[in-house]
Amino acid sequence: MKWKQFFTPVKSYDAEQARAFIMKTPPSDVTILDVRQPKEYEGGHIPGAKLIPVGDLGDRINELDPEKPTLVY
Repeated sequence: MKWKQFFTPVKSYDAEQARAFIMKTPPSDVTILDVRQPKEYEGGHIPGAKLIPVGDLGDRINELDPEKPTLVY
């Protein structure tokens, strides 16, 4: 993990803001990251979301494109 990422500004969105962001952003330009557990993901998720449970994120952070914004839920 790079130490500089701890100083990267982060925006928080409510559900409506997140929905609007997803609707106006092409899927290839954003990573939608679901950090819930697999059973929760199977029960329903945002189409196109990538599942990486929060407990696995440290080991799998390299699966995310640092050049794209990432919407985490």
